[in-house]
Amino acid sequence: MSIGHTLLGLLESGPQHGYNLKRAFDDSFGHDRPLHYGQVYSTMSRLLKNGLVEVDGVEAGGGPERKRYAITEAGITDVEHWLAQPEKPEPYLQSTLYTKVVISLLTGRSAADLLDTQRAEHLRLMRVLTERKRHGDLSDQLICDHALFHLEADLRWLELTAGRLDRLADEVRR
Repeated sequence: MSIGHTLLGLLESGPQHGYNLKRAFDDSFGHDRPLHYGQVYSTMSRLLKNGLVEVDGVEAGGGPERKRYAITEAGITDVEHWLAQPEKPEPYLQSTLYTKVVISLLTGRSAADLLDTQRAEHLRLMRVLTERKRHGDLSDQLICDHALFHLEADLRWLELTAGRLDRLADEVRR
């Protein structure tokens, strides 16, 4: 995820302080990985340097001065270009899981046990996501669906690989 573009998009609704941007980001996108304040301010500093945001005001308070950031026309154009670009599909052609299966076979360990353990972990996470989806708002439901569909594809791969372990073992040991 492009944090800079996401923060720019959040600024299109109006100028905001870094604290409010972090809260808006976390509320919409950061349930599992909230932003650190340092990440917000370093990103805003970079966006400011690149002319994508400007300081709209500074407020003195009990602590450090609070800058209010506003998106510039260049920032709006940058968000438009980012939104128009399709995301690169992630085909997972060099997955860690596949590597572990092959190394297990090469070293005489049980790849079937590895697949069983992984299957159990996938199913555990699917239960967690299903529960979260059941109690979440529409945003949470959609993000959980995305993750669940990927986990379902992984499970299909685990089953397919389990059925082909003997052939794969013959190939990798040649």
